[in-house]
Amino acid sequence: MNSERFNRGLKKLTAIDGDAGANVIETLKDVSPDLAQYTIEYAFGDIYSRPELDVRSREIASIAALTALGFAIPQLKVHINAGLNVGLSETEIKEIIIQMSVYAGFPVALNAMNAAKEVFNTRKVKP
Repeated sequence: MNSERFNRGLKKLTAIDGDAGANVIETLKDVSPDLAQYTIEYAFGDIYSRPELDVRSREIASIAALTALGFAIPQLKVHINAGLNVGLSETEIKEIIIQMSVYAGFPVALNAMNAAKEVFNTRKVKP
C-alpha cells in the first residue's frame, strides 16, 4: 500500500474529502482493507487524478449520480462535503439536486436535499 498509485490517491482523497474521506477508509480497514486500498488507488489515484476534468466538475457528477441512485445517502453526504471543499456553493449543490428531480424523480431529490441540509447544518456548527 505504498505504491505511487496509492500515494497519489491518498493525496487526492485528502485534498478533496479531508476527514470525511479518511473516515470512510478507516471504517473499511477492519472489514476489508482491500476495498479501502482499491478505493484509494482506483477511485482517487486513477480516476480523480485524471487531468481531463477538474475536481469541481467531478464532484458535480458524483453528487448528481449519487442523488439519482437514491440509496447511497452516506456516500452522497461525503460528496456534498467534498463539493463544498472544492468550491461548490450550497446553492449550486441544491441546483444539482433539483436538476436530478427531472431525471431521477422527486423521492430521490427530496432524500438528497435532506442529506444536503444535514451536511450544511453540520458544517455551520463546526468551528
